[in-house]
Amino acid sequence: MSKESRRAARLARESRRLGSTGSGATQPGSTPGAPSGGTPATGSGVGRPAARPVPAARPRAGRRERARYGPEPSFLERNRSLIVTVAGLAIIGVVGAFLFVGATQPAYACSNIFNPSPTPPVDPSSSARLGFLEEDMGNSHIVTLPQSYLYCPPASGNHYNGSGLGPIVPRVYRPDDKVGPSNWVHNLEHGALVILYRGDSPGATTDGLTAFRTYFDAFPNSPVCKVPKGVISPVIAKFDQMPHPYAALVWDRVLYFDTWDPELVTRFYLTEAERLDANGQLVAPPEKAYCNPSPSPSVAPSGSVAPSGSAVPSGSPAASAAESPAPSSSPAPSAT
Repeated sequence: MSKESRRAARLARESRRLGSTGSGATQPGSTPGAPSGGTPATGSGVGRPAARPVPAARPRAGRRERARYGPEPSFLERNRSLIVTVAGLAIIGVVGAFLFVGATQPAYACSNIFNPSPTPPVDPSSSARLGFLEEDMGNSHIVTLPQSYLYCPPASGNHYNGSGLGPIVPRVYRPDDKVGPSNWVHNLEHGALVILYRGDSPGATTDGLTAFRTYFDAFPNSPVCKVPKGVISPVIAKFDQMPHPYAALVWDRVLYFDTWDPELVTRFYLTEAERLDANGQLVAPPEKAYCNPSPSPSVAPSGSVAPSGSAVPSGSPAASAAESPAPSSSPAPSAT
């Protein structure tokens, strides 16, 4: 056998041996995956150590999300809830203060108490004009609280013009009812009679209020325009800023009295609330909402001429109450 043949046979034997080793057969005492004889395996499978078993793949833990920072929030954004709460409390406080001031602020103020110098008292049967002429304070419908009046009780002046505010419903108002000059002066402007009683007078008692209701029920129609009771007259209310227990008012005129006298009050109303001049034109009240008689060619009796130049026409209820000329000065208002 030649040298080349022997070499080829040797390689064939080695190849067969290596093939049986790679098939997974092991010999007793050998390590799985290692060649017999304990020779480490090489890269071709000869003399190389057995490969370490690879552990099963474990699921990869999720990667921690890295915190991402946006722009810094503004002061308003950081304190939005606090600001809204504080603003709400402030609004509530302002509204509460406004309501408190409105509830406690007086509705009117008096510069002077109307109290003319004493003159001889007027007897109810006298033909002289009743009451005192009070300086006219205007008739604007603009009210600024507290509404200031030069004289109290005012028989003219600024007043409300609105439903429920003025003119107000004619009736007997109790001492605790909240009505004042800014309400009933508008009634006067339409020719109403307003009766006032002080809170410390008998008029504020149960008996006094009952007497007022009796008077209200029997109240007559107006002297010229024949306006029935309950339309604009009479208004009966409490008022403390006056020197006498009672007062009766028509536009620009005040009648004081110390004891309740319904006959005197009615006479004052019939002669002073509505008046005509010599030509039959209505000169009082200043606001002619209920009637405005056409001028008449007839001239009223000379004896019915009032100090202001107005006259009471014959045949009217006022004529029967005032048949003689009135004096140049106003007499005392009370029939004490």
